[in-house]
Amino acid sequence: MTTMVQSVDTLDGVEVRPIHQQPKVSSGLATLGRRRLALAVRTPRELIVPVLNPILFAVIIAPALSDIFGRTHGGIDYMSFVAVSTIGFLVPFSCMSSGLGVMVDRLSGAQRDLLAAPVARSAIVVANLLVAILLSALQVAVLMGFAWLRGAEFDVTATGTFWFAAATVGLAVAMYGISEVLANRIQTQEEYVATIGGVAFAPWFLAGSMFPISAMPAGLTVIAKFLPLTHVLALLRYGMVDHAGTGLHEIWGMSNTTGMALLSLAVVVLFAAVCTVASFRVFTHTAVK
Repeated sequence: MTTMVQSVDTLDGVEVRPIHQQPKVSSGLATLGRRRLALAVRTPRELIVPVLNPILFAVIIAPALSDIFGRTHGGIDYMSFVAVSTIGFLVPFSCMSSGLGVMVDRLSGAQRDLLAAPVARSAIVVANLLVAILLSALQVAVLMGFAWLRGAEFDVTATGTFWFAAATVGLAVAMYGISEVLANRIQTQEEYVATIGGVAFAPWFLAGSMFPISAMPAGLTVIAKFLPLTHVLALLRYGMVDHAGTGLHEIWGMSNTTGMALLSLAVVVLFAAVCTVASFRVFTHTAVK
């Protein structure tokens, strides 16, 4: 009797062998996640440097602006208003940076070899997404901690924490989905870096980050209401500094604050779902080329 033995190679801890059926998404997910985390944070500097600018913004610029403006028209301490707003560009920038690592992996890394491993292709995207969420969460925690130490006024409650966390995770999922699409469509790293400003920063200025959307011209206010980031920022403030839901009222104009929060959360969830589905499809399409 002859026994057939499969040869097994390994790539970054992931077994590579011939397969005859599509593996489950959960197969190898932990290993893929550890691999992506190791690539993204090889030194403490790679974790600290991305939050330096937001920390400086929250610790220096926001307090200075607070001394000038005092409070917003909703009675919110301006420093706290801006500190929470900073999440609106910290998370997109963090996720876009994660996408750059994916692009490097695709162009000159081990992605081709990973595609031959006995893991679902979607598991590669899911692992990258989970690491992007983790890094974003760590950076948000650092930002909020420094802002609090500097004097930001946060009213932390269990319900408020839910709205804050849901909005933050939703933003991270959506922005990573966008970064994954761009990382698999754009052909050069230089072009990818050039898109970060438009994708991560431009919406931030229209979404009521530095001032309420009602302070903008009427036409821009209407546009801002359709931006998912506007809903994210309104939920973040509703959770931490604005339990009256002033930002939500500016968007929806309704009397039920919880109802408006649910509507804005639905917008964020839909945005995240669309971006995630697009990332799976683009990655799968690119992988078979």
